[in-house]
Amino acid sequence: MTQPIETAALDTPERKVDTLLAHYGLSHTHPVNELIHYIAIPAIMLSLAGLMFAIHPAVVLVFFGASLVYYARLSGPFTICMLLGTSILLSIVDALNQRGILVGASVAIFVVAWIFQFIGHHIEGKKPSFFEDIQYLWVGPLFVLSKAFTRLGLRW
Repeated sequence: MTQPIETAALDTPERKVDTLLAHYGLSHTHPVNELIHYIAIPAIMLSLAGLMFAIHPAVVLVFFGASLVYYARLSGPFTICMLLGTSILLSIVDALNQRGILVGASVAIFVVAWIFQFIGHHIEGKKPSFFEDIQYLWVGPLFVLSKAFTRLGLRW
């Protein structure tokens, strides 16, 4: 026998993006850890983009392209924001490269941002989610976006 429509709608499973964000959020509940993540995650993304660009510009383009495919499978609105964010990051990388400071700046940002990430997790008392599953390295930026979306009253 089939369920009535009202009950069936309540049994709809969460979207994968919601499940990933909920799990990620379990180890990011302390306000200081969250604040650190809001700053450090974009900084780490910038530093990684810079380091990949330094290897070869195609490396960062392939990486971001693959990341956008991953995001597209999770959420259209997040994908659009990540495309915009990626464009901004690549512009900053290009500016750092033009000034001849790309590698040094990227290494410094990477090290400092990760130190703060681990300080945040020490404060939180929980290990980073990516220790369980590497895909949480891609979920981190979505966590930051989800907080911004929530503050703006937007649905992803």
